[in-house]
Amino acid sequence: MNTAPVYILGIESSCDDTSAAVTCNDKILANVIAGQRVHEAYGGVVPELASRAHQQNIIPVVHEALRMAKINKAQLNAVAFTRGPGLLGSLLVGTSFAKSFALAMGIPIIEVNHMQAHVIANFASGEEEKNFLAPSFPFLCLTVSGGHTQIVKVVNHYEMTIIGQTLDDAAGEAFDKAAKILGLPFPGGPLIDKHSQSGNPHAFKFPHPDMPDLNYSFSGLKTSFLYFIRKNTTTNPAFIEQSLADICASFQYTVIQVLLHKLKLAVNQTGIKTVAIAGGVSANSGLRSSLLQMKESAGWEVFIPKFEYCTDNAAMIALSGYFKYLKNDFTSQEITPIARYPF
Repeated sequence: MNTAPVYILGIESSCDDTSAAVTCNDKILANVIAGQRVHEAYGGVVPELASRAHQQNIIPVVHEALRMAKINKAQLNAVAFTRGPGLLGSLLVGTSFAKSFALAMGIPIIEVNHMQAHVIANFASGEEEKNFLAPSFPFLCLTVSGGHTQIVKVVNHYEMTIIGQTLDDAAGEAFDKAAKILGLPFPGGPLIDKHSQSGNPHAFKFPHPDMPDLNYSFSGLKTSFLYFIRKNTTTNPAFIEQSLADICASFQYTVIQVLLHKLKLAVNQTGIKTVAIAGGVSANSGLRSSLLQMKESAGWEVFIPKFEYCTDNAAMIALSGYFKYLKNDFTSQEITPIARYPF
């Protein structure tokens, strides 16, 4: 039996974070992320600027990841990369680098679906984490990000099925849009979370969208929030300043209740009580604490990734690549990125 370690280089460039990571088997040796502050002035990610920044960052982050992992590039067994979904220009930078690097080193490449990788982030741990516990199969994963909101039934590392998803806007987008309405800088989601911690979540009431089955909708909630702010600032121009914490806490509470309502239905329908979260919004303190409360009140087995593996990162890409490597699931040099990559 071959017991030689398998080293995977992971590349993530789906949006505005350039990231490189190195895994040894199923352990994370290094996870390096370079953000892009250039978008703050525009209140959102500008695709052209994002792709240019990726070109500047990709080589330095890979170099740093290899240095932190304390391995030589010649020791790598394969390169895993995000093929999609994401911004096409950004994906093109990561895909092109992965193909070129692997071709030069004579090693295979592995394509990874970004959203499936977020689920796999629940298995991410470092070599020092001796008592790390990963979810057992099957489990449900609530994947919440700026572009996606999904409930995924996970049968194993390779077999995943979406059983519920947003039919319009994502929860992360709703947070960022609400923050923009409040005049908070981009990215606003984490700021709503920060302000909400000192506010009253029951100060204001917002509507809960009523969608069929296990699906979500957040467009109506965004519109309702806009009208709410317009109405109150018309009568009191200082309303936002005076009530910011309560506004943020109430809006965040509503989003979390909407998310958990469908997750509870999914648990009841499937009978699966092992539940995980993933994606950028899984870093939200309110969502994390609410899920832990469900662990106590409903007897769920709950798994929450470390903060560094919640937002876009290459560790989840490299780890996904490792599991695919075990199945010899490689791709060809003819591969191209896909902005809308089917789950």
